[in-house]
Parts: sequence; structure tokens; C-alpha cells
Amino acid sequence: MTQHISSGGQHPHKGGGENRDFFGLGIAPNILDVLERMKFSIPTPIQFKAIPSALEGKDIIGVAQTGTGKTHSFAIPMVQNLAQKKGTGLVIAPTRELALQIDEAFDEIARPFGMRRACLIGGASMRDQVHALERNPRIVIATPGRLIDHIGQWNFLPQEVVMLVLDEADRMLDMGFAPQVDKILKFLPKERQTMLFSATIPRAIMEIAAKHMKLPVSIEVAPSGTTAEKITQEVFIIKKEDKLKLLRKILDQYKGSILLFSRTKHNAHRITRSIREMGFRSAEIHSDRSLPQRREALEGFKSGKYRVLVATDIASRGIDVFGIELVINYDLPEDAENYVHRIGRTGRAGHKGHAISFATPDQKNEVRDIEKLIRTTLPVGKHQGLSEEGFTRFIQKRPQRSFVQGFRHKKQDFRRRHNKS
Repeated sequence: MTQHISSGGQHPHKGGGENRDFFGLGIAPNILDVLERMKFSIPTPIQFKAIPSALEGKDIIGVAQTGTGKTHSFAIPMVQNLAQKKGTGLVIAPTRELALQIDEAFDEIARPFGMRRACLIGGASMRDQVHALERNPRIVIATPGRLIDHIGQWNFLPQEVVMLVLDEADRMLDMGFAPQVDKILKFLPKERQTMLFSATIPRAIMEIAAKHMKLPVSIEVAPSGTTAEKITQEVFIIKKEDKLKLLRKILDQYKGSILLFSRTKHNAHRITRSIREMGFRSAEIHSDRSLPQRREALEGFKSGKYRVLVATDIASRGIDVFGIELVINYDLPEDAENYVHRIGRTGRAGHKGHAISFATPDQKNEVRDIEKLIRTTLPVGKHQGLSEEGFTRFIQKRPQRSFVQGFRHKKQDFRRRHNKS
């Protein structure tokens, strides 16, 4: 059983005439001072809903789109609660990039209070991580595999964990980390606070909640699968051999930073090479790249050294870069829920963004799955100079009403039939 708190996806300072800021959430004055120096004034919807419950020590399932401030929703309560009791706070993330991003977010809040941290990720020096653990950190951020390595070598004592966060929990399960996560949860003491945060909450997450959480508060600031309001979307129906030609046209059309997603690391490498041959600065980020290479690509993308960053889903979490003008799904994701995570990399923190997807004529079912999840029909774009054969065939087989309109139509039809009877 869960207690449910819902917000219609509205920004907390809008509506109701109520003055909503960080001062009314139960945050300690010294942390409020830190937030003020960070120029944090108005909490995002997930922060407004989650922070008070987290400060009370309640278990939480938090659902919100990417780019809405989930990290500070658990970082602020963790620092404040750990300052008042013994024990360790543990944050588990699916990728190295996301773990590093979380560590950076904690640094701003925890460092002023002398609260040490350790970041345990694969591809980084084991010796350096052991030294960090020997300094008795209060906060540990880790990827599942590397955390299990340290537990197995007695470098990290799981029985000291009093607060646990599973960030991007759905992605962790998608990436095959379910056995590792289950193993870690068995190591931890039952008397602890547990929080799950993600943009989508599939059934497997609810099973974890039922098994490992105590009466969690469900905080949903937007339904699972909802995309950010200011992201516009379109899909191009195109033959596979025409994708690079369309990509070139789009790169000429858009002038800002672009994040491009490929299904495979092999294709990501090929696309990156093609983009460079077109004369655009680009970098790639996927599991075949070393940690220093991935860091250099991400930092180069943030700084503007690279205009285009090509990524696979396995490396996409942790790409937290403001000002991305466009997300391109060069390949549709294998899982429709990854579509929400991908396009959430643009339009962050209330800014406008755009997402373009390439779909081949035989992928109408994949497009339909995405539309069912996001509860709207993707506009189909057309581009001069490209074959319209696939476009025409796709449109002819496509439902003309949006899924929301179709549901309303069925509902109205049911009412008419019911009234007649």
C-alpha cells in the first residue's frame, strides 16, 4: 500500500495564490543559506512535494520528468537528516555519468558542513575509492557492480546504511541490474529510509517497493511517461539509407547543441565519424569508451567544444546539460519508456526544446507504442528532397485520431449506448 500525493505537473509557484518557496518545507536554516548562495529560490514540483516527506524519514516513490530537479529532492533531505544521526547515506545510480552528476550535486550542499563523500564507479581507480572509503564518508554514491565489489572486499559496510536512494530505478532494471540491486538490498539493514526516483515507474519498480519499502509515499508530479510541457516533437518517416541525408539537412537547419541517440555503440561510432565528415564538431559516448574518454566528451559538449554528442541509451543517464536545443532519435529506442528519458535531455528546467525521431516505414508499431505512452500523436514531418513513398504508406496505415481523442470517443460512445439501454 502506498500513500499518494499528486500534483498536476504545475510549477509550485503557480496557482492558488500560495507563496511556495524553500522556506516552508522544513529545511534547516543553514541549508537554506546554502541554497540561497546557489541561487535556488523556488522549488520545482517534485522538490516541493518530496522534500517535506523525505525530511520526516518516510519512504518515497517519486515520479517526475527528467530535468525537474529530482537529485536535490533527495540530496537536501539526506544531508539534513544525516547531520542529525549516525550512519551512511547510499545513492545507487545506473551509470557512471549519472553517479558523477549526483556527486557534483551533493558537493554543493554537503561540503559546507564537512560531510565527506565517496563515488564508487567502474572504470575509475579502485585504490582511490578505497582511500575515500577509509576516510569514513557519510554519503556514498555508487553504480551497482562496483558497490558489490567493495562490499565483497569489506571496503564498504552496508549495515551502516540508514538512508538509501535508487535513482533512475527503471533504467537500472532495464540495464539488467535487477539481480545486483536485489543482492544489495539484502545486505542493507531493514530499518532504513528508502527512496525511489524516476521518470517512469514500471511494474518491476512497484514490486521492489512492495518488498523493500514501508508504506511509501507516492509522489507523482506528472503521470508516468509524461514529457516536459515545453518540448515539441515530430517524427520523420524515412528509409534507412536516407537517414544521413536528412541528418545533414537538420544539422544545417539547427544552430544550437544537439544530442543524438543511436541504438548501438557500433552505429554511434559510425554516425560520429559521418558527422565529422560533414564538418561538424562531434563526440561519442557509449560503453566502449573509457571513463576519461566519456568525461572528455561530456565536458566538451557542455563547454561547446563539440556541437553534437552521439550517445547510446546505456550512457545517456547523467547527460545533464542545460541549453540542448535539439534531441535526435536517429534510431528509435528499443523500449518506449526510453523515449521519455531521451527527449527529456532538452527542454530542461522549464526551457523550450525540440525532439526529432527517425522511423523507417516498417516501424509504425514502435511509433504507436511511444504515442500510447506519452498519450499523444507525434506530428509527422516532411522534408524536401527525400522520398515520400514510406511517408505516404505510413500515414495510410496510421490511426487518424490521437490516442486521447480515441479514448474520449470510446467513452462518449459507451455513454450513448448506456443511455439508450
